Amino acid sequence: MIKHLRDTTTGLGQGLLLGLSLLIMSLTQATAAEGERFYIFTENYPPYNAETTGQGFAHDAADITGICTKMVKAMMSRLDYDFVMKMRDWSLAYNWVQGRENHGLFCTARTDERENEFQWVGPLASIEWTLFAAPDSTITLDSLDDARQYTIAGYKGDVMTDYLIKEGFEVVAHVTGEQNPRRLTLGQADLWVVDGAVGPLVAEETHGITGLKPVLVFRKTPMYLAVSNETDPAVVADLQGAIDQARDAGELSAILSEYR
Repeated sequence: MIKHLRDTTTGLGQGLLLGLSLLIMSLTQATAAEGERFYIFTENYPPYNAETTGQGFAHDAADITGICTKMVKAMMSRLDYDFVMKMRDWSLAYNWVQGRENHGLFCTARTDERENEFQWVGPLASIEWTLFAAPDSTITLDSLDDARQYTIAGYKGDVMTDYLIKEGFEVVAHVTGEQNPRRLTLGQADLWVVDGAVGPLVAEETHGITGLKPVLVFRKTPMYLAVSNETDPAVVADLQGAIDQARDAGELSAILSEYR
């Protein structure tokens, strides 16, 4: 009888241990599966990133397009990672990504000031830092210093805007840049700092304004997928390998040619 109870107890103990082992394994697997999900954020900044919802934001990758977006999707198609892509205001997304594992933000200009804030995957496309004036403006600039006498429209969190503010220029920074072409034509700003391809596109599509004058291109910067420092470097290496494969296959240059 004692032997029978001992055997039964041993059997129950082994069963409990097996059950606990299976539970721990399932939890570990769930954690690993969750860890493979990569969260990618961007902003509405056509032609590099653009929503198709008409709302200025998007919750799903299928509702986001553009040069950089297609490049990032080409990269992710080469990996087994489950990913979520969302479009938000730039300053919100920029702050949200930092400090969170498996989070990335594109297209982010890679500058000396930002170098240590992220891990970098790319390059993707490049932006031209351009100062635009209204179509009827007589402003001419020979150098960036010539712009110090003027009021410049920008938007919060933008690398070009932040640079000019740091350098002591008079910059009025707004939450987004969509109204800045209108501010030029209304005389609320003398110049607008924006990428050379983005400025005319936003002006025409948002306000029907054509003929903006690009009075100065003062810098060119490559754009990347900026990955949080909390993300495993092995994941970053996977991402870099995938974008390199897409580039070598000619996919990135083909995407660029669609918009020229």
